[in-house]
Amino acid sequence: MRLLRILAVIAALFPPQPGTSWTVQTSGVSARLRGVSAASPDVVWASGAEGTVIRTDDRGSTWRRLTVPDADKLDFRDIDAVDERTAFVLSIGTGDASRIYKTSDAGATWTLQFRNGDPKAFFDAMAFRDARRGFAFSDAVDGAFVILRTDDGGAHWVRIPPGGLPPALPGEGAYAASGSNIFVRGDRVWIGTTASRVLRSVDGGRTWEVSQTPLATGPAAGIFSVAFSDDSNGLVVGGDYRKETEAVDNAAVTTDGGRTWTLVKGLSGFRSAVAYVPGSARTLLAVGPSGSDLSTDGGRTWRVLPGPGFHAVSFAPRSPIGWAVGERGAIGRSVH
Repeated sequence: MRLLRILAVIAALFPPQPGTSWTVQTSGVSARLRGVSAASPDVVWASGAEGTVIRTDDRGSTWRRLTVPDADKLDFRDIDAVDERTAFVLSIGTGDASRIYKTSDAGATWTLQFRNGDPKAFFDAMAFRDARRGFAFSDAVDGAFVILRTDDGGAHWVRIPPGGLPPALPGEGAYAASGSNIFVRGDRVWIGTTASRVLRSVDGGRTWEVSQTPLATGPAAGIFSVAFSDDSNGLVVGGDYRKETEAVDNAAVTTDGGRTWTLVKGLSGFRSAVAYVPGSARTLLAVGPSGSDLSTDGGRTWRVLPGPGFHAVSFAPRSPIGWAVGERGAIGRSVH
């Protein structure tokens, strides 16, 4: 007992510092989790293989599995919460395996909003500006990018005319790894591709341009995640997912809205997701299967954040609490 009292005193005198470690949560599921979206400091949604969708409303103390009808075999690689009760979840795969469901009652019921009818399309991720406007992105089909847009909360998804998009490179698409290779901020949209290019629109998806980044490309390499702190400053991360502990040309920053990109070093491995800490234009958290890294200078330099690896990361608006998900139902919480 005396030893316990001593340890308690030490813990009180030297509490863990923000951003120094992960606190592991008990999710109650064993599926691989690839999507996470924090709606508030209390409410977080996560998704993954075997039709898995889970939600907490008590900051991770307990998680409840939600049932999406006829989705047991789907792989939900992306989930986007627009508020505590409303969320969209996207499944990946060719043909009708690519779907989007929506709930407006905290997951009690779900509506199938989109079922892909093109056998050549493979949807990878989605992102929302607000509860009504959002975008979904597929691998290119017959040399043309496939981007869907909704302006009515997902009730209708309309393809952006291919003629207004730059042509895709042979085999170009996106990695369905964390749901974060597409980023929306106001009328601006950025999409990172397998060819390490960034598609960008500044007018809500009406017109598009494309820029090349210095990230490595290859059969398993490219851009996996995009994040912006404002209209000008952003970061892309990725690498080769078959070489999880290697960090070769896998991060780049922009200061002109994505027109040009500068390679940066310092990540400790392949990274599948990156996010800015809300309220800070310079603090970022990047995660991957081999671990995670923290930057406090806009992504120019990085330090390792001790703890396990994850696939995806999310912060709630105006919250310093970061949430990450990974293998076998892993969920981590970190304060910054």
